[in-house]
Amino acid sequence: MNRFYNALLLVLIFPTLFFAIYVGFDLPLGIFNSSGAILPFKGEIFLVLGLLIAIVNIRRSVRRWMGLRLVGQVKEYRWNEVVSKERVNRVWTYNVLEALVMSCVAYGLYRLTPFTWFPVLALLFCAVDNILFSIIGTVGKRFRVGLTNKAVLVSDRDVEVIYFSGLRRIEKQQDSLFFVYHDGLHLNFPINCIQEENRRAFFLNLREVVDQDKVYVANDIPRD
Repeated sequence: MNRFYNALLLVLIFPTLFFAIYVGFDLPLGIFNSSGAILPFKGEIFLVLGLLIAIVNIRRSVRRWMGLRLVGQVKEYRWNEVVSKERVNRVWTYNVLEALVMSCVAYGLYRLTPFTWFPVLALLFCAVDNILFSIIGTVGKRFRVGLTNKAVLVSDRDVEVIYFSGLRRIEKQQDSLFFVYHDGLHLNFPINCIQEENRRAFFLNLREVVDQDKVYVANDIPRD
């Protein structure tokens, strides 16, 4: 899902950047018999682009913060632990890179033309949100993996939920668990998001919550 939001942002950022270049360098626009600097409604166009960028960022932010809130209700879970240090480092790496890219793009847009003030604010919001999310998730130990009788939930950089309804088999391949459903759907769960010392407890609880008369659980997944 995080890739989906990033793809949407790129789709919005590129036309915003190209339009800012036209306006900032006062390039001719033959089809409108005008140029970038005197193009009518350019402020409104940047406002709409900035609004779309803000909507995508807010939707992603709300999803991630809600994920932290849900997985943070430890008592509601059969098993719930903090994600591995490797996973936390991965969150920091990608979030900081995203924040730097968004900040650089925002700076570039504003240098091209002040009319981009709203897209700039939307991008800076994303950058600040990424850093705050990483700090609060790490310091508060809120990046966690939870297991209930109905699903597995991972909340760190993104929110991943794998439900047991309609499940046909669970297989283990290297550092991943594969959940195979009756309709042919395959979902991948990264084992390395769980601290190594907690993996056995996770596997044992996983075996207990799935109906092993209906769901095949591979033999290489610990059973006792």
